[in-house]
This record gives sequence, C-alpha cells and structure tokens, in this order.
Amino acid sequence: MQIPSPARDQRHDELRELCGGAVFLPGDPGYDDARVPWNLLVDAHPAAVVYPAFAEEVSEVLRAAARLGLRVAPQGTGHGALSLDSDLRDAVLLRTSAMTDLRIDRERRSAWVGAGVRWGDVIRRAGEVGLAGLHMSSSDVGVVGSSLGGGVSWYSRRLGLQSGTVTEVEVVLADGTIVRATDDEHADLLWAARGGGGGFGVVTGMAFDLFEVDTVYAGMLVWDIDDAEVALRTWARWATDAPEEITSIARLFNVPDAPEVPEALRGRQVVVIGIVALSDEIRGAALVEPLRAIHPQLDTMDVVPAASIATLHLEPDEPSPAYANSVLLDELADEAIDVILRTAGPASGSRLTTTEIRQLGGAMGRRSPRPGALDRVDGRFLLLGLGLDPDPSLWPAQRADSLKLLSALQPWAHRSVYLPMTEDEVDVERGWAPSSWARLRAIRAAADPHGLFVLPHEPGRASASRASRTRE
Repeated sequence: MQIPSPARDQRHDELRELCGGAVFLPGDPGYDDARVPWNLLVDAHPAAVVYPAFAEEVSEVLRAAARLGLRVAPQGTGHGALSLDSDLRDAVLLRTSAMTDLRIDRERRSAWVGAGVRWGDVIRRAGEVGLAGLHMSSSDVGVVGSSLGGGVSWYSRRLGLQSGTVTEVEVVLADGTIVRATDDEHADLLWAARGGGGGFGVVTGMAFDLFEVDTVYAGMLVWDIDDAEVALRTWARWATDAPEEITSIARLFNVPDAPEVPEALRGRQVVVIGIVALSDEIRGAALVEPLRAIHPQLDTMDVVPAASIATLHLEPDEPSPAYANSVLLDELADEAIDVILRTAGPASGSRLTTTEIRQLGGAMGRRSPRPGALDRVDGRFLLLGLGLDPDPSLWPAQRADSLKLLSALQPWAHRSVYLPMTEDEVDVERGWAPSSWARLRAIRAAADPHGLFVLPHEPGRASASRASRTRE
C-alpha cells in the first residue's frame, strides 16, 4: 500500500471536516463503495468522495478543494461516469445524492428538484396529480444531470428537449458563491444550464415545467431476431413520416435472462419497438397499424397511465457495467439498414447487448422557445450501440463492436453529436452549434477561471487513456 505523504495527510484532515463528516477518503471503510458510480465500468480513485446535503456545503467543498490544489468532479447517479477522466486522483468526487428536495406545484405545472433527485421520483409524484415531466427512458437517471445534457424524452418529438423546460437553477460557482439563475438574473448561467453540460458551477437544484399528461397509448411490439430485416425496414419508413405525437425506439436486443424482464423475452434475441403516443386508443391504434400488419409476436400497446412508461425501455435500475456510444443520422436509408443488419444483425456475431435506433425530429429538431446552449438535436435518428454485460472479458469486444457499427454508418452521419449518449473519444465542440460552443466556453471561463471543475468529455484529456483506466 502506498503511504500518503505528510502533505496528503494534511489535506485529508481538512477534507474530513466537510459536509458534516459525510466524507470518504482513501483507506476509509466505505471509500470503495462511495467512489463507485452507477456505471461499474469506471474504476476511479478520487482524492476524496463527499456528500453535501445543501448548497452551503457544496460551497465549502469548492473553497476547500481550491485551497488544497484539488479539482472537483460533480456527479449525480454516475450513469455517464465513463465520459469523465477516470483518474481523479487530483480531484474531489462531489456526489449530489443527498440533495433530495422535490416539490410539485400542481397549479403552476412545475417542479423543483434537488441535484440528487432521480426521474423515478418525479414520475411518481407528478403522476399522482395528472402531470408528467420530460423524463428519460431510464427512471434511475438523475433529473439535474440529464437536463444539463439536453434530455431526450419519450415526449420530446411533441414537447421538445427537457433542457428547454428549465426555468431556474441554483448554482454554486467555483469561488463558492451561491446564485439563483433565471431569465432575468444571471441569465448566462441559465442559458448554459439548458443543455450546456456543466463546467460553470455545481447545479444544486432546478425548476422546470410539467405537462398535462395523464394517460398515453404505449407499449412494445416484439419480433424474433430472424424478422429483423422486415421489422427494421417497415419501422424506418413508418417512423420517417410519423406525426409528432409519436415517439418510438427500435432495438436489436440480446435480452438478458433476468427477473425484471418479461418472461416471454428472457434470454432471447429479438427486435423490440417501443412506442409512446400522446393520443387516445382509437387514434393510437390507427397510427400503429402499419407495424401490426407485419405480425409482431408480442403486442402490449394499450392506453396506460403516463407514469407506467418509466419501465417501458427495460433498462436496469441496479448499477451495471455499461458502454454506450452513438451517432446522429440524417436519414435511415435502405443502405444504412443494410449496414446495421450486416454489422449488428442476427448473423453478425455482434456482442452488443442492444443496437438501438431512436426516432428524433419533431419539436426536438426545432429551436426551443427558451434559448439555451443546446436548443435542439440535429438528425432524424440517433443510433446507439450499448454493451451491458457483467462479464469483464466481454467489455473490450462490446466497445469494438460499437465503434465498428458507428464507423460503418458515417456516410449517413450528421456532423454534430449528442454528448450524453457518447462515452468514447469525441471532438467535444461537435456537441453544440459553433456560436453556442463559443458562448459556452466564455461562460465557463468567467465562472471557473482557474479550471476547478472536471468536465465530461473534457477538451485536452484523451478518452483513449480514460478508457484504458476503466475496470478490466
């Protein structure tokens, strides 16, 4: 075991006083549990892990870290932890999970959440009063973190990105100052919080709009993997022209044999098309008919409570080793589907857990009425290659298969990328329009002039070295 230097001991003594003692240092009981994010692929060893419960405690952490020459890596659930530099030996890992304030205002159709609130909590509480937020496909994802990244929801083709619903944020700046950012005060920080991904402060809470959505027409259509070609081609034509009230996701899915998965799917290779329609049953059934005409083996489409779609995507809630990478596609031409089938289809030998194609467009492809760093997502589709497997020997192969698939689809790729679903080497500037990237950099520089914060996809830090330090 490496013996800490005296200077390191002094730093540890000061850090231990923070957050009412909710601090874990190397060698402490509980440190190994505290440093592990949701994504078990990451094996970071930070100088300390701290759990502030209030903005004032975050302020103390930032000031102490600056004095001690340490950086700060804010982290909620850690779903996207692979996009951080995983060394972190010169950084304090600031976990926000203790900030769980959640308020639903039925009259104003709005919510206030602390940085530790997960979408499942909002879905349940808002659903009790007939409201819904623009939640992610996983209910276990943090609200603040996903909103900072943009936030593609089951409702986004009709209602836009989640970041466009944000009306106020509480931010702790690098110097420890706590501010409330609205369209009238500290407006640059609110603009950055709408899809800017962080780096301008620690967002400890935010307010955002909710919507009158009580029930939806939603469910899954499932085919055996041998029907992948006809299912994907039919879906691609249908999705290209579908009205904005429909949002759908098509997947080539190697389904785990797990109790949380419907019994009819366990351990199978299937094609799954998940659909959410903001419509009644008659309208929804008419919209889905072209897909039903190709005879799915399983059809769960029905009018359901909006809150029930939190589990529609069958994503694991428990911490998992996850590698994900994506590409935005301008179109899903027949030739692109040929490539997908050849590279990830039933005869490809792909080790990916799922090859997922998300239908974009609609409101999320138009400028948001509320200006923000990311006010729309370009492209008609987003293709995601995802590896979820507990066997470490498969992780390198899953990454290789994902990169092979994305590379083969470059002829149809858009120049921009959606960073929250990109965990490998990437030109970070492609995450925003050039003018937005320039403004975001200026805001970050003004708010954090000394580079206190560790950023996801941080420019100048090679993700190849980051990947090499993940668990093996």
